[in-house]
Amino acid sequence: MKANLERHPCFNAEAKGSYGRVHLPVAPECNIRCNYCNRKTDCVNESRPGVSSAILTPMQALAYMDKVLEKESRISVAGIAGPGDPFANPTETLETMRLIKEHYPEMLLCLSSNGLAVPRHLEEIAKIGVSHVTITINAVDPQIGAKIYSWVRDGKVIYRGIKGAELLLERQLQAVEGLKKLGVTVKANVIVVPTVNDHHVEEVAKTLAGLGVDLLNCMAMFPNRETVFEDIPEPEAALMEELRAKAEKYLPQMRHCTRCRADAVGLLGNDRSAELCLSLRECAALPRDLAERPHVAVATVEGLLVNLHLGETEKFQIWSKTAEGFRCIDRREAPEPGSGTKRWENLAELLKDCRAVLVAGVGETPRKVLLDSGIEPVEMNGFIEMGLDAVYSGRSAREFKVRKTGGCAKNFGCSGTGEGC
Repeated sequence: MKANLERHPCFNAEAKGSYGRVHLPVAPECNIRCNYCNRKTDCVNESRPGVSSAILTPMQALAYMDKVLEKESRISVAGIAGPGDPFANPTETLETMRLIKEHYPEMLLCLSSNGLAVPRHLEEIAKIGVSHVTITINAVDPQIGAKIYSWVRDGKVIYRGIKGAELLLERQLQAVEGLKKLGVTVKANVIVVPTVNDHHVEEVAKTLAGLGVDLLNCMAMFPNRETVFEDIPEPEAALMEELRAKAEKYLPQMRHCTRCRADAVGLLGNDRSAELCLSLRECAALPRDLAERPHVAVATVEGLLVNLHLGETEKFQIWSKTAEGFRCIDRREAPEPGSGTKRWENLAELLKDCRAVLVAGVGETPRKVLLDSGIEPVEMNGFIEMGLDAVYSGRSAREFKVRKTGGCAKNFGCSGTGEGC
């Protein structure tokens, strides 16, 4: 717990100058409607929750993570904060967390949610290794909550007024209680809306302290146009400090919040969202097929050199790019020979999560089958890492290539056309 807090800049003010975070915008949907929220517009120079310059798939998020760490090595936290709610897109959220944990095991995983759907996913959150969760709880009195939320959607049913506020509060308290039982560090956000819930903040702090919440963040509402609360002014700094002082009798206070975007990246005091916006959009533009193929298959004898022809490879190594560099993550048995084209179709299915296969040689028929399946056969002789670097950087591997005219060599048991490999 202590080590986690030392490396999380949002949960520990002393870490904000040494460690950074990246928000991966993979969750565009939301299951509640807050009267202060407007996610319709985005300006890259605007810093507020609920906005992002792009939406990523889980595999695109992993590609973006790679680019971020190339430019900012101090990132210690990968989080999802929307731009909707992570658990309005639970599949995308949980798959992204799994991928980040697999490729960057030392990275802290963090989620920020309204809490409505969190109780359904508690076991998955713990299993993946999410260590920090923020739940936004603006009221512990449904009468007040009903003034803040226009509606709450549970599955296909929409609740309004008191019923919606009651359901949301019930789930939020269940989420906090469940997360704490699992050993997750929990921060609560309270969006302070003058004349609506400012008088209620102390009661929120008292209630959440009883549930074991670790930290409270009193956030000033950001007035957004075209919302119910657009004419309510942002609470003044003096009021916010007064409320924090009252709440601090019950819970430690976060005073260094920067009201981050859903695609925020960098240190809290040196956000680089604008600088990395192009990288974010480039990853969002990756062909979905390529983005979902994170690995590269390798035909090798000893795991150091690419030195086997496709037709003679009995077992492929599966390599991936991680924070520690390239590493072999799997080994897969090749399909049995003798079935003609069907063999290569089976191989394409076996390697469907690979963007390329590094081989010393390949016949024309298997080349065509693999290419038609979105897998690039890269012919080369040399070190595996040289080929991997070429594939992942988008460079040509032609400098390592040894191409034999007429398809594969006949000593691999084929006609020379690739048909019988």
